[in-house]
Amino acid sequence: QVQLVESGGGLVQAGGSLRLSCAASGRTFTRYTMGWFRQAPGKEREFVARITVSGLSRSYADSVEGRFTISRDNAKNTVYLQMNSLKPEDTAVYYCAAATWGGTRVSEYDYWGQGTQVTVSS
Repeated sequence: QVQLVESGGGLVQAGGSLRLSCAASGRTFTRYTMGWFRQAPGKEREFVARITVSGLSRSYADSVEGRFTISRDNAKNTVYLQMNSLKPEDTAVYYCAAATWGGTRVSEYDYWGQGTQVTVSS
């Protein structure tokens, strides 16, 4: 089992920045690819970003490419999502997820956090 706890969400104006954190506990953090997903009201959960164990491979949804950066600190068992140039359409609950191997699909991830709300005002 892996327990994931997100933090760092909040209300920000368009153009602003937020940094989300996801702290992991339980099984060895370095076994897992880590991902960020988001879910807006009335919409399906969607992929945002992922990072492999080493941190050398990262991928992003087209909608956030160039604005968001995923990173991880294996010594602190933590993954981050730096979000810049935020837009109202980024408003959603953001979820951290872990997978022994994870791509861009929700079904590929085994463990999920409870989510943190991000609201971007226009």
